[in-house]
Amino acid sequence: MRKLIGNKAFYKQVLAISLPIMLQNGISNFVSMLDNIMVGRVGTEQMSGVSIVNQLIFIFYLCIFGAISGAGIFTAQFYGQKNMKGVRDTFRFKMIICLVITAIAVTILLVFQDPLINLYLHDGSATGDLEATLRYGKDYLWIMMIGLIPFAVEQSYSSTLRETGETVVPMRASIIAVFVNLGLNYILIYGKFGLPALGVQGAAAATIISRFVQVGIVIAWAHSHTDKVPYMKGAYESFRVPLDLVKKIAIMGMPLLINEGLWAAGIATQTQCYSVRGLSVIAALNISSTITNVFNIVFIALGDAVAIIVGQQLGSGDHEKARDTAYKIITFSVTSCVVIGSILFVVGPFFPDIYNTSEEVRTLAGRFIRCAAVCMPLHGYLHSTYFTLRSGGKTIVTFLFDSFFLWVVAVPLAFILTHYTQMHIVWIYLSCLLVESVKVIIGTILLRSGVWMNTIVEKA
Repeated sequence: MRKLIGNKAFYKQVLAISLPIMLQNGISNFVSMLDNIMVGRVGTEQMSGVSIVNQLIFIFYLCIFGAISGAGIFTAQFYGQKNMKGVRDTFRFKMIICLVITAIAVTILLVFQDPLINLYLHDGSATGDLEATLRYGKDYLWIMMIGLIPFAVEQSYSSTLRETGETVVPMRASIIAVFVNLGLNYILIYGKFGLPALGVQGAAAATIISRFVQVGIVIAWAHSHTDKVPYMKGAYESFRVPLDLVKKIAIMGMPLLINEGLWAAGIATQTQCYSVRGLSVIAALNISSTITNVFNIVFIALGDAVAIIVGQQLGSGDHEKARDTAYKIITFSVTSCVVIGSILFVVGPFFPDIYNTSEEVRTLAGRFIRCAAVCMPLHGYLHSTYFTLRSGGKTIVTFLFDSFFLWVVAVPLAFILTHYTQMHIVWIYLSCLLVESVKVIIGTILLRSGVWMNTIVEKA
């Protein structure tokens, strides 16, 4: 048990890093839930159109996350060695790759918006107008594309700050931004204070304004506190990144970029499979995912803590301490998920009643929420295991562990069950969640083998 449970000092260190991330994600997801409810109270078609577009933009978000994650492994280890030049170089790399991905994403969304949205529009339920859903989705997408640029820049800054232990500033910026978003949503969606009611367009406008606020706060702090973040000194003197470092990040980071992109595309494809059962399923999944995201913040933040703490310990060469830390954080994550999942199972099904939608959608959403609650400890274990394996640079392993499994096992399962069986959609959804239990065996074997314990940066 000593290998699995830490002392007071250990949990103090973990919580010092994870609590600001939990608070940031918690407030962000809670406000996103309120945003979702605001749009959901306008109508089912509006809510479904926004949900479909967000599913597409989610792929962009995950590609950005994957692109900065490869460089982030080096950032954490460079910082563990006190190598500020190395940290500065990884920051520059993040900015360049994020802006390239943003340009590609905007081009794809501009050219293929109609066919992409139509992938999710199917008859099969008594709820929803497909033509109206497409129209609302396009209205939302046109405005949301503007917000992709500030998101990419903010992620480059905030990820670097977090990987070097500065988690509070991104948290504060996020909190301010989400409240700006919430206030503007109320004003712009419903037309308050003499402004016209813009509906889904108002929701999109509020989102992009809040993103510019968030990135402005982070940039202003980073460049006015170079005593605390010295790697920001001269960050824009040039955009040159040493070629040998670019090669190392590309070799290690490309599997992460591909993994995150394929994983997001896999989740979108799974949702598309579910959508053949009717628009009510899309609406119900939108509600359930919005609610469960609020409860998922603990294991998400603890995964970040694994990446930061274990990454820095590996960078300093203390492999045994890194192993001990990983085991304890994983145990903490699973235990927390048992408690939080139990709460979600009890209270979650009451949330769909808030939405202005059909009883069919409310009932499905409540059942989806309970499925997610049952599987939360499983996902807590897998999430922390993934970040442990990734912290030592085993990105090929994490690719096989994550998106490869999704595309080879989970997506085909969803396709077969939705297209070739009469199984109820709730049981299909639960089956696709539980199939990931196979990864517990794989993850445990990889953890115990120690193949992930590597120092990947040379000492300055």
